[in-house]
Amino acid sequence: MFSSIKNSVSMSVWYMLISALGFSLMAACVKEVSGLGIPVLEIVAARAIVSAIMSYADIKRKKIPIWGNNKKLLIARGTVGSFALMFVYYAVTTLPLAEATFLQYLHPVFTAILAIFFLKETIQRSTIACIVISLFGLFIIIQPNLEHSQLTQSKLVIENTVQYPWLSIGAGILGAFGSAVAYVIVKKLTKTDDSSVIIFYFPIVAFPVSMLMLGTDFVVPSIAASILLILVGIFTQVGQVGLTKALHCADANKATAYSYVQVVFAVIIGWVYFSEVPILTTIIGGTFIMAGALINVFWKR
Repeated sequence: MFSSIKNSVSMSVWYMLISALGFSLMAACVKEVSGLGIPVLEIVAARAIVSAIMSYADIKRKKIPIWGNNKKLLIARGTVGSFALMFVYYAVTTLPLAEATFLQYLHPVFTAILAIFFLKETIQRSTIACIVISLFGLFIIIQPNLEHSQLTQSKLVIENTVQYPWLSIGAGILGAFGSAVAYVIVKKLTKTDDSSVIIFYFPIVAFPVSMLMLGTDFVVPSIAASILLILVGIFTQVGQVGLTKALHCADANKATAYSYVQVVFAVIIGWVYFSEVPILTTIIGGTFIMAGALINVFWKR
């Protein structure tokens, strides 16, 4: 039975599912190691070390120049990616896993807008639909916060109201925006530099920046925390490799839609492991965000 299912599903879809699972497990490890007292900036630095080792080995395997051609844009990609990752990790560690993942998937909205100005892409009806529907979904997710603020101003109190920290929500949105900027830069860099070099510039920028910002807040990790930090880097690499292989397949457009199964993985992991039950507004708002992104994918097909 398993072999028949495997043969009926294309390899690109399998790669994308592996990628989504890898990124979901990465987020879970980030959340868990943060609970052990490791600061977000230290998690970023640890991931940078693992990523640097793997990327460097890949560059040596390909026997290509390590520093690339468009150095200014490569440094910009590394810088933007570093700060985007800091925001994403902060959101993951301070929000339920499902909510943080939903916010991260706002990046197609920002990518579509940035592509109009920087890549000179024409705006399509699918892009407009993606933006409107996704922003409506974001509004639904933060609605409990807005209601809580109104109740506070009216000096009314209702038990069991859910309010997420505005700083965490803002970090999630900024993380999605930073990811979109990084995607646009990467799209330009693919014309001049190898993908391994582009990936390598992230850790060589992220490590010194995160360590400088961390300062004296460094925490010596326990054995359990050290294992989790290594797993963050490994699962990230699994996610990136799966994504790269999926996009190199002939039916990559179909596979792209399956990347959003990461949300399902995030909800399941958050529910089973962290006992985080998504509230109704999160499910409805997240559905709108996913719908907006999928409309953009299928419309282009």
